[in-house]
Formats: sequence, C-alpha cells, structure tokens
Amino acid sequence: MANSTTSLDWCVVRLGEDHNWWVTEVSDPVRWDVDGLSIVDPRQVDHLIDSVEPLRDYGFDEDLLDTAFITFRIDKDLGEGRVRLKRVKDSIFDTDEKLFTLPDIVDDENGPYADLLDHITRCRVKLLNDIIDFESPLSVDEVEDEIREDQNASFIEGKAVHSFDELTAILDYTPAGFETDDDDDDDDDDEENIGDADLPDIDEEDEKTLKGDASLKWDEDDEEEEGDDKEERRD
Repeated sequence: MANSTTSLDWCVVRLGEDHNWWVTEVSDPVRWDVDGLSIVDPRQVDHLIDSVEPLRDYGFDEDLLDTAFITFRIDKDLGEGRVRLKRVKDSIFDTDEKLFTLPDIVDDENGPYADLLDHITRCRVKLLNDIIDFESPLSVDEVEDEIREDQNASFIEGKAVHSFDELTAILDYTPAGFETDDDDDDDDDDEENIGDADLPDIDEEDEKTLKGDASLKWDEDDEEEEGDDKEERRD
C-alpha cells in the first residue's frame, strides 16, 4: 500500500459537466485506474471539514479523514478545463493552502478510504440514534444498504459516483420521514457555501492563465456576490 501512494507524484484533472473534478491522467498508471476516478476540490474539502464537526462528539477521528486522501495543489493550467496538480504532504486540517484531495482507493475494500467510509457511517448512526427517537435503533447495515442502493442506481445509468457525493450521502443521511436540525437549512445555501474558497497559491507565471479559467474563479465570484448584496442594501 505504501508503494502505491508514495509513487503518485502528480495528476491531471478536468472539470466535468457536473461541475466536479475528475482525474484523467496520473504519474502511476500501473497502480491507478483513472476510469471514473474523482478528486475533491478545495471548496468541497472545506465543506467536508465542516460536515464532520458534529461527529466529533460521537467518536470521529480526524486522522482517518486525513490519511484517506492524497493531497495536491495546482501546478499548471493545461487549458480546456484541464489542470495539472502536484502532490504535497500537507494535512487538510493544518494548512491554509487550498488543496485538492484524491481518495486513496488503490485497495477499495480495506484501504484508508474504505476505513473512512465505515468510520463516518458508524459515527453518523450514533448521532442519529442520539437525536432521533426511533422505534428501534438505526443500524449501520440499514444506512449502508440504502446508500448502496442509490449508488447502484447511478451505476446502472452509467454514471460514476463522485467521492464528494459518496461522502456527503453519509454525512447528510437521515432516514425518510425524519428530520434533524441540519435538515432545516436550505440545500441551496449548502451549495453556495461550498464555493466560498480562494484560489490555491500558484506560480506567478501560471496565475494569468488560471485567472482566465472561469471554473477556477472562486474568489472573484465571492467578491461579485458581496458587491451585489451591497447594492441591494443601498436600494
């Protein structure tokens, strides 16, 4: 397992029509299959960090989240919605740099990412059993079966499941017919919050090129929205 992760030095990603980033090329094609390989962008990383906060009271271990991902930063814009990423060794919890994170799925059954999925599922079940008065306690198997059924439906339709969607399906899971305090928040607001991030630091020579890519203008979008809000308040 150590060899599979240490040998991965860079990857090339593209922005999909679903507005998620997908890996198209890696430095280690022998161990890594890029077919349907997704990567979590900096906005989504921030959202995940916020989403696991409520689980800390139920045994959540942030080290499992950290070790489940391989971290990258922007290295170069390749044009046409493609970006080359360079591997870094930063922790997603201990850096101000905006990072892309690739799930370590070389061993998709017993690897660190699989461990993370199992861990947050168990923590989420503990949380739900604590805050909702079920007729009988919710089980991990019930949650996994329901989420797996949704994923299988996507596979049947020929759609790859993005790792961010896979994680949020667990972190946001609530059985049908029940609500939690989190469910009171508008889903549209959640989507907007995912975009509240600045561009990762890049080399000066690449900055002009990247600024021309609308898909990476996270900070400019935020500034425009703030400007619009101020104008509305004046009116």
